[in-house]
Amino acid sequence: MTNHRQTTSPSRQKRPFFIRRGPMENIATVLISAGFLMLFQPFLLVLYTYSLAALLAGTVMFIIVSKFPE
Repeated sequence: MTNHRQTTSPSRQKRPFFIRRGPMENIATVLISAGFLMLFQPFLLVLYTYSLAALLAGTVMFIIVSKFPE
């Protein structure tokens, strides 16, 4: 008689990538960093133009994602 045990508890099921806190916080941090670098580069006006949008998107994303469960 074989006794099969479940390796993960039902409450700790693996969530899809886009609703996991850790990876999404990393993506938001990279987006904020990219916006910051775009703001202070002197070469391309188009990067400077979209730097504020990137900073705001990363900040809002970080605020929302930080509310996700661990």
